Amino acid sequence: MEQDLIKRIVEAALLAANQPLSLAQLNALFPEEQPPAPGSLELALESLREDCAGRGIELVEVASGFRYQVRQDVYPWVARLWTERQTRYGRAVLETLALIAYRQPITRGEIEQIRGVAVSSNIIKQLEEREWIRVVGHRDVPGKPALFGTTKAFLDYFGLKSLDQLPPLTELQEIPDLEPELPFDSAPVPAAAAMPETSANDDASPEAPQASEGPSAGSSFRTSADSSADSPTDAVATTTVPSHPDTAEPVAEDAATPEPEKQ
Repeated sequence: MEQDLIKRIVEAALLAANQPLSLAQLNALFPEEQPPAPGSLELALESLREDCAGRGIELVEVASGFRYQVRQDVYPWVARLWTERQTRYGRAVLETLALIAYRQPITRGEIEQIRGVAVSSNIIKQLEEREWIRVVGHRDVPGKPALFGTTKAFLDYFGLKSLDQLPPLTELQEIPDLEPELPFDSAPVPAAAAMPETSANDDASPEAPQASEGPSAGSSFRTSADSSADSPTDAVATTTVPSHPDTAEPVAEDAATPEPEKQ
């Protein structure tokens, strides 16, 4: 079979597929009586990658295989094609996901010990529904707590081939949303000493910034993807300050009532 024909078949398959294709899947496109020559698929992929130079798309290899994706420099314009509301993730979700990605396998209790607050069951459920994390085993301690790790879908979503391509922790700690509460370089902090004023419910933090998510142009460790944003939003509650009955001005929650002067 001619190399030019193999190249066109591979290109068409990648454009038609709604997910990355591995070498085994590409090889399965050809009949057994006419298999591609050894190395011809790799040659076709390399040629297609070179053809993308200077174009708005690129051919990349992620954990599940090869795919075409939009380049980052044109992504802001192409993103206007997606009109659905973008899912927004709170600080608690992003910190939990980052800890699982960098410290896997890790238990829920270990995440809570590092962050200093309880991890909401909704956060774990949300990440599992997005198929970004999964249970990879159980810790051999009393109670057999589940060990969490990331999935191929997580790597595909963020445009990574392997965990080795995750950004260094020094870069991650420069992200304001994740900076203060993730002591990656230090030993786990006891829950009682880490955040004495923080509520046990992560989702109820009025100061938690939100990170948006949308279709991807292929990205580093941030919100990006070629998959649709269909998971529930991580709700971030705000605290309502009661108003004084005689005035229109709100009264601070912690305002102390002045004591009458003693004669």
